[in-house]
Amino acid sequence: MRVAVVTGASRGIGAHVADALAAAGYAVERGSSAVAPVTDRAALTAWVEQILARHGRIDLLVNNAGIIDAEVDLLDSDPDQWRAVIDVNVVGPYLMTWLVGRAMRAQGRGRIVNLNSGAGVRAGAVATAYNVSKTALARLTGSTHLVGIPTLDLMPGVVRTDMTTAMDAHRDRTEWTAPHAVSDLVLAFADGRLDAWSGRFVRAGVDTVESLCARAAAGPLGDFDRTLVLRGYGEEDPLTS
Repeated sequence: MRVAVVTGASRGIGAHVADALAAAGYAVERGSSAVAPVTDRAALTAWVEQILARHGRIDLLVNNAGIIDAEVDLLDSDPDQWRAVIDVNVVGPYLMTWLVGRAMRAQGRGRIVNLNSGAGVRAGAVATAYNVSKTALARLTGSTHLVGIPTLDLMPGVVRTDMTTAMDAHRDRTEWTAPHAVSDLVLAFADGRLDAWSGRFVRAGVDTVESLCARAAAGPLGDFDRTLVLRGYGEEDPLTS
């Protein structure tokens, strides 16, 4: 039986993904702040060691745990809250990747999915820590990919959760991303069907397993396709030439 670890799995997207993995036959270890806060290195270390002692391996890590700051601009933000968002959304996935990734390297297999966001590819007028954290998460994804562990930046779209329904940005929203659109991509990546997209962004509700497989089969992706890069002002730009 394959083993999956999902952080932030007590509710929202994490719970949907954990349920889908369990239904697919995975032994699922569900993380939460009660189990092991993702900012607590000692607690995470003990948790991962317990999982490895129980199962002998970890095949999939889903870094899902995340929080968002108040929807105010940078100068009106609260520094303590801002720092907390970075700790949960960046340091947490780093610690889990550091712990689980080394186990994956030793066992010679494993994959990681990082729950990212469209906020990670642009500056934000409000909730700025969230945008910054998701941009940083993409760099963690890229670095993990370069270590040799297939890793995916998965944008879930806007799934109806406690977090999204509480946001001003989604107050009048009537269309939501179906949870299965997210879990379908997680399952396909876990099975190795989307390895061509390792180190890159995919977006649930827009991309499907079929469309991503078809694009990969059509030919190699460009070095910077679906990644964060600096765009120059033309061929003469010395920073991008």
